[in-house]
Amino acid sequence: MKFLFLEPFYGGSHGDFADGWVKHSRHHLDLVTLPARFWKWRMRGAALYLAKKVKNPAEYDGLITSSLMSLSDLKALWGADCPRALVYFHENQLSYPLPPGETMDDQFGFTDVTTGLVADRVLFNSQTHMDAFFDTLPGFIRMMPEYRPNWVVDRIRAKATVLYPGCNYPAGPAELKAWGLSKPRLIVWNHRWEFDKSPETFFAALESVLSAGFEFRLALLGENFQIVPKPFLSAREKFGERIVQYGYEVSKKKYQDWLKQGVIVVSTAIQENFGISIVEAVRYGCYPLLPNNLSYPELIPEEHHTDCLYSSQEELVEKLSTILADPKEYMDKRGGLASHMEKYSWEVVIDKYDLELEELSAID
Repeated sequence: MKFLFLEPFYGGSHGDFADGWVKHSRHHLDLVTLPARFWKWRMRGAALYLAKKVKNPAEYDGLITSSLMSLSDLKALWGADCPRALVYFHENQLSYPLPPGETMDDQFGFTDVTTGLVADRVLFNSQTHMDAFFDTLPGFIRMMPEYRPNWVVDRIRAKATVLYPGCNYPAGPAELKAWGLSKPRLIVWNHRWEFDKSPETFFAALESVLSAGFEFRLALLGENFQIVPKPFLSAREKFGERIVQYGYEVSKKKYQDWLKQGVIVVSTAIQENFGISIVEAVRYGCYPLLPNNLSYPELIPEEHHTDCLYSSQEELVEKLSTILADPKEYMDKRGGLASHMEKYSWEVVIDKYDLELEELSAID
């Protein structure tokens, strides 16, 4: 069958996800994209552009889009020519934390609501994310002073489910590179360079580790969509030659090589609905230190929670120092973690995605 895939924010996890689905699907997916910038304007206006960009929507068996576009606007513009639609929520604007100094624009939340209402199928990238959306939605509706459409909660929930995103690495046994146990160990940061990943918390932990006498090397990977945030500029001065990679690595192979060399991958995020960057790092052999909240307890097997998850800055520094001092006991543990991540490979999950498409096209 033939499907149309509209991605108005083609970059980062959105881009990886779209490319992976297109590459692995047994169906034909036509991918139409816009660059990953100005997300607010994508939500406001991408539908108006894409409605004219795509000349023949009626010829498709179904439509896929992410939530950073008003699906209700697109369906209104296309009318009867709009095929059955599936929307994938990588994030939502009801529970997403605000940057410092910003106030919430409720219209983005209502765009999520109307998009969910007009979609024929709604997918979330984790149970944590779906729960956050539906936990927040009733209170969001109650902000309306009168005539509250409380019915929308059950209407969207009835067609929503969780489907973990595929990750672009092969299935099968994880081929882990042996850790070089000579010092200093390599710490990996491979998240977006944005406020919701709390880089200042990460760098503060590294300073504490240095103060305690532990050395390390540092690979600062991940995308930066606009100006370089101040915490990264400061870190470049503070950590100097300890930084062996500073900035996004365009080459997928070179990026994976950094992950294979890494001993530890750290997250200090205050927002994470899934965590492709962590899953990739663990798959290639990094040992994860992650907040004991957000989607991370869902990603990491329960038997590893005590070692991998932390609940305070002090605990993060303690765990980080312990591994830097003597990583040998963690070498065997990382093998089990890496094997667990096979379940997120596109080769494993693609049949579930294609089944979603086939069921979408069969909706009357």
